[in-house]
Amino acid sequence: MSDAPSLIASPEPVLSVHSSGSGRAWVWREESLATGDGRLALAMAQRAAIPEILARILHSRGVEATRVAAFLDPRLRDWLPDPSCLRGMDEACNRIAQAVRNGETIGVFGDYDVDGACGTTILTETLRDLGCAVHFHIPDRQKEGYGPNGPALEGLREKGATLLICVDCGTAAVSLLDRLREGGDIIVLDHHKPDGAVLPGCIVVNPNRLDCDSGLGHLCATAVAFLTLIATCRSLRLSGWFDTHEEPALLRKLDLVALATICDVMPLRDLNRAFVAQGLRVMARGERLGLATLASVAGVKETASAMACGFGIGPRINAGGRIAQAELGVKLLLSDDAFEARALAEKLDEINRQRQTVEADILTEAYQQGDAQLEAGHAALFLYGENWHPGVVGIVASRVRERCNRPVLVGALQDGLIKGSARSVPGIDIGAAIIGACQSELLLTGGGHAMAAGFSLSAEKAPAFHAFLDDFLAEARERPRHDSLCIDGILSLRGATAEIATQLARLGPFGAGHEEPVLAISRVRAVKTERIGRDGNTLRVILQGEDGGRLRGLVFRAADKAFAALLEDRSMPVLHVAGQLRCEQWQGQDMLSFFILDAATI
Repeated sequence: MSDAPSLIASPEPVLSVHSSGSGRAWVWREESLATGDGRLALAMAQRAAIPEILARILHSRGVEATRVAAFLDPRLRDWLPDPSCLRGMDEACNRIAQAVRNGETIGVFGDYDVDGACGTTILTETLRDLGCAVHFHIPDRQKEGYGPNGPALEGLREKGATLLICVDCGTAAVSLLDRLREGGDIIVLDHHKPDGAVLPGCIVVNPNRLDCDSGLGHLCATAVAFLTLIATCRSLRLSGWFDTHEEPALLRKLDLVALATICDVMPLRDLNRAFVAQGLRVMARGERLGLATLASVAGVKETASAMACGFGIGPRINAGGRIAQAELGVKLLLSDDAFEARALAEKLDEINRQRQTVEADILTEAYQQGDAQLEAGHAALFLYGENWHPGVVGIVASRVRERCNRPVLVGALQDGLIKGSARSVPGIDIGAAIIGACQSELLLTGGGHAMAAGFSLSAEKAPAFHAFLDDFLAEARERPRHDSLCIDGILSLRGATAEIATQLARLGPFGAGHEEPVLAISRVRAVKTERIGRDGNTLRVILQGEDGGRLRGLVFRAADKAFAALLEDRSMPVLHVAGQLRCEQWQGQDMLSFFILDAATI
């Protein structure tokens, strides 16, 4: 085998891996990789002056040759739409502009996750810059539950708010918001799927409302809020407001749009890709004190990356809303005081460690329930327990989904009610299922999008709800226990170089809908292994090729990975390994690592 990366394949499983150490077949991500016809990719490489490996991956993912430059360097000016394409946007921005001109007090009610925190921060920060007094409220997950509630909204009005803005929630709160409209104007900035065509009678900007033809249904709520602020500033500019007032620097707030887009697992295509790429550049400047401080406290090496956002920063902001004070994340993101920011960041880091402990206590039982339901033939797994903490059920659902490759719903049972979160697999719309269950009067509350949702129901309806899910999501039964691992190319060990890793990084940012390339390295041995990290759950490996070449490998959450046993086998069998090749900075030096996702015997 040559040292150069190969993306030419046969229709057979990659490297003939029908069942790996984790029970997965290795398949080519796209059919064009399996055909082995690289002529179009080679032409793309020559036309765009990029390495052939990049061209092959771009071609396989449907990027046209004429769009390569725009893909590799996504700019807002190429993708940013006229915000007025969103239904309700003109009404919303005109009402907010009126509030600015009149110096009104505004109340912002946000969800308790990262998207809600970032959307709340962007609105609060910008509207304060525009001269408004702004009060915000993030609900307590356990005491108030998801979505707007009367006491909190009335509390904002008691503080003088003449305009209420709900961000990342509100679309489903029809009766509540209709009742509260009599006391003042309300705007909803959301992205969750509505329950049919019925919306609150207030102003609703939601690209997923049935009568919105913007084509922007893949945006998170923070992105919707950002577009709303663009439209608001345009309205103020046209009225001459900025002739005598300073215009806010909206582009500096793209760091939060990027963070929310990544953490809410929105597909990284088109406008979202531009938002994340530009937002990470803003984040890299370190201008937002709260983010920089949290990254430092968390020990995140590279703050401005999708991985840092998704696995380092995001979980800590989420932690406050999950098991402690929900407003901590927003307070940190708004902070401009170094001592306050440090205290808030350390508190969130501590809460995140508590969250990990609570999660671990539930996970074993959840795995047992999930395995039993999978063996029983359920299309969807519906798990709940009386002592389960409601703040971590979403994370537990994600873990069980990874293990079982099924839509998973996890709830906490208390006082006869089950409140929980759902996570789905690609191609299975869990949000539609939750809406259908609401329409069938099986749920008390529910809402979400294709990959994630929230719900609550009476415990006595749990069997009927599970039966409904099995029927609605019946196609999920056809999915194998272990989903196939999609491979983008094959490398020899000596071909896994820092240069190749650097070229692959140009394809970022990576996320939902544009996954980081997965490469297979053939015929290696794990000549040295050790467990590292605070909990000993990271496996560090030295891979050695038959030609003597060596490469550092890492396996995260190794205790959950069945293939880890192959790497730790003292007989050092010859293996194929699959993972992601990255070149990272460590103490001022480049460090090449292979993040192992699977391993298979020859």
